[in-house]
Amino acid sequence: MANQIGGVGLLTIFVLAVFVGFEVVSKVSAILHTPLMSGANAIHGVVLVGAILITGTASGPVQIILGLIAVVLGTVNMVGGFVVTDRMLRMFSAKRSEDRR
Repeated sequence: MANQIGGVGLLTIFVLAVFVGFEVVSKVSAILHTPLMSGANAIHGVVLVGAILITGTASGPVQIILGLIAVVLGTVNMVGGFVVTDRMLRMFSAKRSEDRR
């Protein structure tokens, strides 16, 4: 199906996905951001596995370079998400330990 959609069609789908994603995330209350980030980290892990699998089947140098870039960016995105989630959870646990005193 992707072969039947031209470059303009794929760009249109990408732009619409960006707008929908922004609207969905901006409507989430602050209390739900940690679970939302945990779910996003799981999705980023799946994307990373997909990038690794696609790069493994690459045949030309351009495909390999683009695949490597996708793997590196996916890894940075996933690790950064876990770091931010851990930092947010530590902020909540510090408040709880102060309340118990």
